[in-house]
Amino acid sequence: MNIKIIALGKIKERFLKEGVDEFLKRLTPYSSIEILELAPIEIRDENLTEKVLDEEGEKILALIKPSSFVVTLEIGGKMFSSEEFSAKIGNLINDGVSELIFVIGSSCGLSKKVSARADLKMSMSKMTFLHQFARLILVEQIYRAFKIMKGEKYHK
Repeated sequence: MNIKIIALGKIKERFLKEGVDEFLKRLTPYSSIEILELAPIEIRDENLTEKVLDEEGEKILALIKPSSFVVTLEIGGKMFSSEEFSAKIGNLINDGVSELIFVIGSSCGLSKKVSARADLKMSMSKMTFLHQFARLILVEQIYRAFKIMKGEKYHK
């Protein structure tokens, strides 16, 4: 399975980038994974937020194939335990899904079009995280999911 994470913005903090890179490296025996970073559009007028989200959304949607399984990270999405998340990814693999895409929006969220394209809307927590932290937590949880699937020690 190929996994892509589409994220708005770059990680600036070195310690977060090193953490993301470490889990990407650890994932190589289990899956192909890449992060596609898109530049967020600066919102200078709050009245234009929806328009900016739509512009960002068009860039995101251009990177998604019709056959891709898309998971958007959203506040109101479904929450999973690590074991449930692992089972979900395992089921997608068993169902023959060849590309799994996670989408992390900007600090203002996601466009309605991207949310509508989602096959699954997922929330990481009831807490709010910086988007850069969300990326690190997501790659760690993907790694943990594969370790759980394989019955390998890590998830306790």
